[in-house]
Amino acid sequence: MTPKLILASSSPFRRMLMENAGLSFEAHPAEIDERAVEAPLEKAGAKPDTVACILAKAKAEDVSARFPEGLVIGSDQTMSLGDRVFHKPKDMGDAANHLRALSGTTHRLNSAIAIVRGGAVLWEHVGHAELTMRPLTEDFIARHLSRVGERALSSVGAYQLEGEGVQLFEKIEGDYFTILGLPMLPLLGKLREFGAIDG
Repeated sequence: MTPKLILASSSPFRRMLMENAGLSFEAHPAEIDERAVEAPLEKAGAKPDTVACILAKAKAEDVSARFPEGLVIGSDQTMSLGDRVFHKPKDMGDAANHLRALSGTTHRLNSAIAIVRGGAVLWEHVGHAELTMRPLTEDFIARHLSRVGERALSSVGAYQLEGEGVQLFEKIEGDYFTILGLPMLPLLGKLREFGAIDG
């Protein structure tokens, strides 16, 4: 019997990616305190991709406890500039600070996936993308944030690449799915291997 696929996320973007791929699944968000998981890792100097991986596993394990028979897909994304790890901006002032820090630099998105069944981690993967933001003026940052509004607070970099945020960049290396937070090609490959989708 084909195992039920469960996405441990409330992200509309991740749901959309899986729906667009023709997958049949349920979405059940994890009930974990992400900051409580992240804080000791950051204090210990864990790398951003390690943090993403541990969070993806924690989310999948949490949902797997409720649906032990399902193949639970957990995911998380961290964003780093050198050694600095970014979090979602708290308010519009914080969003402006994010864009100032990223202006004229190349940052990295680390998108982790974990598949858990019956509480056991079956597979984990981290995809990377490198994004180079063009130099931004203070005036442009203010105008941009006034146009996109509160949407700037919904992503770690204070931008949505699938929307107006694309105007902030001069170069992007990495696949689109990794940038949106769910590396679909390795995920689909693994689901075929597990017999969870048609191969």
